[in-house]
Amino acid sequence: MTEQTALASGPDLPQQRNLVTEIPGPASRALAQRRQRSVARGVSSVLPVFVRAAGGGVLVDVDGNSLIDFGSGIAVVSVGNSAPRVVEGVTEQVARFTHTCFMVAPYEGYLEVCEELARRTPGDHDKRSILVNSGAEAVENAVKIARYATGRPAIVAFDHAYHGRTNLTMALTAKNMPYKDRFGPFASDVYRVPMAYPLRWPGGPERCAAEALDVVTGLIHTQVGEQNVAAVIIEPIQGEGGFIVPPPGFLAGLAEFCHSHGIVLIADEIQSGFCRTGDWFACEHEGVVPDLVTTAKGIAGGLPLAGVTGRTELMDAVHVGGLGGTYGGNPVACAAALGAIATMEEENLAGRARRIGELMLPRLNALAQKYPVIGEVRGRGAMLAVELVEPGGLNPNPAAAGKVAVACHAAGLVVLTCGTFGNVLRFLPPLVIPEHLLDEGLTILEEAFAGL
Repeated sequence: MTEQTALASGPDLPQQRNLVTEIPGPASRALAQRRQRSVARGVSSVLPVFVRAAGGGVLVDVDGNSLIDFGSGIAVVSVGNSAPRVVEGVTEQVARFTHTCFMVAPYEGYLEVCEELARRTPGDHDKRSILVNSGAEAVENAVKIARYATGRPAIVAFDHAYHGRTNLTMALTAKNMPYKDRFGPFASDVYRVPMAYPLRWPGGPERCAAEALDVVTGLIHTQVGEQNVAAVIIEPIQGEGGFIVPPPGFLAGLAEFCHSHGIVLIADEIQSGFCRTGDWFACEHEGVVPDLVTTAKGIAGGLPLAGVTGRTELMDAVHVGGLGGTYGGNPVACAAALGAIATMEEENLAGRARRIGELMLPRLNALAQKYPVIGEVRGRGAMLAVELVEPGGLNPNPAAAGKVAVACHAAGLVVLTCGTFGNVLRFLPPLVIPEHLLDEGLTILEEAFAGL
């Protein structure tokens, strides 16, 4: 057995940062050359390294470098890579069968995941779920269900929203480059309204809470008509758009508006769900109960699975055969989800997310006090971000965000950028990351800001 194949993986990996070559090393550079000959140019990657193993709070590349992970594969491996309960469930399921298609010959794992979704998502009303493969597919199905159940055509989405890369979800997504540019025409009957974005609200953060709901509901009334709206879709904390946290009361007011006009409220919890923000779902922070919830990312410990969960009268409105897909709710992915959900419950990863926030926020706020390039620190639990601006104002500073990210990567810390303007650094560590790695990662981040 070679040194590469003998490397430990998953939670058995040494939980330490260790750089043995420059980033990227020679083995990663060689693979990058192979990539250019086989992978389409349109597929991007944040890191210049190729991963050989991962677990806990680290990624190990093909050169043997061990990097601290503040990305979790974009909030996917919240329970850690190769988490024991996920591995056990997947291994057992693979040995039994890998696919039958639930629409052909169903199996219990699909039912168990739907039961967990009914139990975990906000609200104690009667619920039903469907399982699909990706977040974009979940959003598309949520829109289908809302339109069918209400008989209305219009869907309202928000500035800075990200809902996916398929044709319909590109129409819902706000950011043009790289997600939408030259891919149109897009699906129709999609309308966009301003997001309650405190830092950039025209009247200032202190007026955002009071004004945003009036602006949004007024635009829906005058430009769309409440009676024409099937659904309003919103991320309780926006993800790719910049980890924008609406002011207290906005989500609750939006929910009340939707309820009073028979509009379906869809909460896109794809990035914010499954303990990431310190609650099982971000809506819970304000006691908001959406009509439909879309889930993916953290649901299955790294395997492709997504879902739509909602009120029975909405979910069951669609005719038999109107929902489904060949791979939706794959049995192996369902086994992974059950293992991931058990891990979240038994290890109290919602509490762990709150602890991560308690550790990170003081350090990030101290950075903001020291460096005027940081316009705002925001987020909740283990879904945190800093927005970078030109000092002295609010003009976005994507160059500084990119420079900090590159410096972190070179020092062995995985960080991600986001935001409509590309000027936000987001932090999504695995919820099982050891605290000493969290501390070391923040020190690397501080050094990167010192180098600006």
